[in-house]
Amino acid sequence: MRRARGMKLLATAGVTLVALGTAACGGNGNSNNSGSGTGDGAKKTVKVGLAYDIGGRGDKSFNDAAAAGLEKARSDLDIKTKELEASKDETDNDKYSRLKLLCDAGYNPVIAVGFAYAGDPQTGPIARATKDCPNTKFAIIDDASVKMPNLANLTFAEEQGSFLVGAAAALKSQTGHIGFVGGCDVDLIHKFQAGYVAGAKAVKADVKVDVNYLSSVADKCSGFNDPAKGQTAAEGMYDGGADIVYQAAGGSGVGVFKAAKNKGKWAIGVDSDQYNTVTPDLKDVILTSMLKRVDNAVYSFIKDMGDGKFTPGETVFDLKADGVGYSTSGGKVDDIKAKLDDFKQQIIDGKITVPTKPAS
Repeated sequence: MRRARGMKLLATAGVTLVALGTAACGGNGNSNNSGSGTGDGAKKTVKVGLAYDIGGRGDKSFNDAAAAGLEKARSDLDIKTKELEASKDETDNDKYSRLKLLCDAGYNPVIAVGFAYAGDPQTGPIARATKDCPNTKFAIIDDASVKMPNLANLTFAEEQGSFLVGAAAALKSQTGHIGFVGGCDVDLIHKFQAGYVAGAKAVKADVKVDVNYLSSVADKCSGFNDPAKGQTAAEGMYDGGADIVYQAAGGSGVGVFKAAKNKGKWAIGVDSDQYNTVTPDLKDVILTSMLKRVDNAVYSFIKDMGDGKFTPGETVFDLKADGVGYSTSGGKVDDIKAKLDDFKQQIIDGKITVPTKPAS
């Protein structure tokens, strides 16, 4: 574990949340919670624990999107938080220990950021934590394989947002040749690839799409935090004739952007509006970004908890729910926005069904 961020108590003029279960992992009492009263029905500050995926805060992508949702909750609501980060090459037991630590400290709910916390549906980190902490409510982002009565599975229609940026790539490409760089060869990232290719082909049936995955589960999905590897993969695509590359590679995406800069080409960001997160010298290479509104999901989950609402099982954040989309920062897709929005409406209306798996 690289470091544990300090706890912050916000006493804002915002809404005071009703504490939902303050016992930690079957423990006795609630001495770790600070509140505004001690009697029955008293309102107390909700303690939110959040465990990051590899890359943590500052990855300018997936983890930062989760952090943005937590920050919004801090500013709008009365919460106390603790954030813990992952370390490179950690084990499933390390992940479990991080979740258990938050639970034991009285944080409720506890949010696990990323499918890495799932592992085996019966014995993986989140399954163990939810069993050992039956009085704590949990959420996991990007996994629906683990089913527990105290677990909310927050997932996204990544294929739908990726369809839109794939269409943008095909509309903007001068060569009819584009690329995709995935951080890890897993089903989740396959959804990004499938949607991207489908969107591109909806515009230009014979478009060529290069695909490169930077890592696999066998090497612990290290490709989400290896910018040098991302740069090498993208440079190979640009040298091979691609003029736009979409990256779904977390922290490795910066390497893709650097490759685009070096080659005078365009790249497409992911998760966050990366035009607004990259250094100024890289802004001009960002054509658009596929927005995955992890911030909305985190904020919505925390707010619902405060309102006494907890929904176990899967909640999908799709185009209709503003869970995914595309960015317009930089103005490079302004001229094709009407076409992209038409595709978006067709998907929402069910006229277009976007595949979740790449064509074999």
